[in-house]
Amino acid sequence: MADGHGSAKRAGFKSFAESTEEDWALISAEAGAFNKGLADRVLEHLRLLSGDYGGFPVDRLTHSLQTATRAYRDGRDEEYVVCALLHDIGDTLGSFNHPDIAAAILKPFVSEQNHWMVANHGIFQGYYFFHHLGLDRHMRDQFRDHPHFEYTAQFCHLYDQPAFDPDYESETLEFFEPMVRRVMARPRQSVYMTEDEAGSAAS
Repeated sequence: MADGHGSAKRAGFKSFAESTEEDWALISAEAGAFNKGLADRVLEHLRLLSGDYGGFPVDRLTHSLQTATRAYRDGRDEEYVVCALLHDIGDTLGSFNHPDIAAAILKPFVSEQNHWMVANHGIFQGYYFFHHLGLDRHMRDQFRDHPHFEYTAQFCHLYDQPAFDPDYESETLEFFEPMVRRVMARPRQSVYMTEDEAGSAAS
């Protein structure tokens, strides 16, 4: 009988060192079922940003929706729009390094360019306000020669930094949900994927 935490059948090892191929076949099957709910868990966590203003003119969910909506209406592709939607999802758990959280969630599913953009958008966004905090607004210049510098600067300029307008009419989270599900349906890369699986995902 299951206890609400997965199937009744479980691996029998007490340490990884004594685990068997059969154990990992069982665990892999459980992981496959669990991983199908990843998009649901991500969307649920995104909803936690609702009502969290932190002093800003709009709450964090509204900012996320507005950023994604601006990118969508500007003709950006679906993967880019999902990155725009999730770029600040780490605000609740990574208060001092929120871009790292979003980048980690998105890394298996997006291009290296989009991953780099999300991972570094905090420093690039700082161009617009770091000087008000006694910080160097030109901190992003350490990446001036990086191939994704302009791409990331453009994301912040066009979509992220202006997305605090209380009067802007954004699309709803429900509008973006199918995009999130499609982008996160199948990883392109993971340390837990074989070379054959990674190659198949890339094709």
